[in-house]
Amino acid sequence: MLALSVSITYGVIERRSKAKETGYFILNIAFFFQLISSVLIRDVTVVPEIFKSFWFGLHITNALLGYASITISAAYGLLYLMLYHEIKAHQFGTVYKKLPNLETLERMNFIAITLAFIFLSLAITAGVIWLPLAFPGNSYADPKLIGTASIWLIYGVGIISKMRGVLRGRSLMVLSICAFAAAAFSMTIVNLFFSNFHHFN
Repeated sequence: MLALSVSITYGVIERRSKAKETGYFILNIAFFFQLISSVLIRDVTVVPEIFKSFWFGLHITNALLGYASITISAAYGLLYLMLYHEIKAHQFGTVYKKLPNLETLERMNFIAITLAFIFLSLAITAGVIWLPLAFPGNSYADPKLIGTASIWLIYGVGIISKMRGVLRGRSLMVLSICAFAAAAFSMTIVNLFFSNFHHFN
């Protein structure tokens, strides 16, 4: 599902930016997620009742699209920095030949950041509504919720800073990569070892 979310999100960014040169790099991410999914997938014979909620469906769909956007924004950030250093070093190799200019990469990165913020907003809203219905005894102070809210806040600050001209270029790319690292940490370490309800047995 995450691979499909990456493909969908990339399609939106491509249409909005009218730039198609990054498809090779981004779709390789989708392929990687599909490969991991195929290896780790488990057959579910009985669907728990908590998964049959409209709010859960809305939550998980937007969460997948949000994390896909986070991943893509980090990929654009990395590509931007690679291209920047190639240009600065006057070494015009494969990255330079295959990518759009820095301005276009920055625009694509900002679109991805904006999508991440929108999808995370929807995922958090649906999750907050769904949580007491599925887990009556759980608190909103769960580490996974706090982590997700922190990532959402980082993207919100990033969008405002970009619009006000405070963050641009390399600074914005570094923020994208750092936010992705925080999201990856939240999805793995925090989710597996600290969250009370974001894993199901």
